[in-house]
Amino acid sequence: MSTASTTSESSRDQRTGVYVYGIVAGDVEPEPHAQGIGDPPADVAVVRHGDIAALVSEVSLDLPLGMPDDLTAHARLLDGTAAVAPVLPLQFGGVVTDTEAVEKELLAPNHDQFRSALDDLEGRAQYVIRGRYTENTVLQEILDENADAARLRAEIRDKSEDATRNARIELGEIMNRGIEAKRAEDTRRVAAALGDLDPTVRERQPTHEEDAVHLALLLDLSREDDLLRALTELGEEWDGRVRLNLLGPMAPYDFVTAGEAPG
Repeated sequence: MSTASTTSESSRDQRTGVYVYGIVAGDVEPEPHAQGIGDPPADVAVVRHGDIAALVSEVSLDLPLGMPDDLTAHARLLDGTAAVAPVLPLQFGGVVTDTEAVEKELLAPNHDQFRSALDDLEGRAQYVIRGRYTENTVLQEILDENADAARLRAEIRDKSEDATRNARIELGEIMNRGIEAKRAEDTRRVAAALGDLDPTVRERQPTHEEDAVHLALLLDLSREDDLLRALTELGEEWDGRVRLNLLGPMAPYDFVTAGEAPG
């Protein structure tokens, strides 16, 4: 059997589906260089219905989804879109049989709901603020402010773990409560500093014990420079205490979602 014949039969045998990334307005066109998931990355297309459309690409059903590169490609496409047009992200892994199913099972039944949500997002995108206490800074603050913590610290210094087990447990509990209190206070401080920008704010759960702030904002793209200035001022105020990082613009994962693809 020739190589050409083998390749042809392999192509016919390969099962494919349509991967759906998110919902956009009907007049949105993907950038010529836009890439989706897969190796090599798939070309991105749109399926339209009325005033809305879905960003899609062809995907092999014979290969597993969920590799780190797939997750990155999914987010990269949605975040790149959010910087220029409203987008409703679908959960990762949404695959349907074909483009007809995208239109009839996803877009048509939800047209008005999706259109309204896109209108609400016009000119806005999500940003994420993360702050982390610099090493040992917050612990020293708690020791300086809490007499019981300082006493326990002195009690266990230069003594064995076995001999100071109860004191160490008590100190750990005080420290944990202290960090939680400071995190709540510093989160309120950041939210208050951004109040003039009129963002919608969602507090995210900390992902590290020394997280100081973890906030998602839905903000007008036109206020990005103001956001950067506010965070720069906070960073100067907290120099040596908290490291602040800003991510975005990105798709509004914390605020809206188109849910899952049908099927």
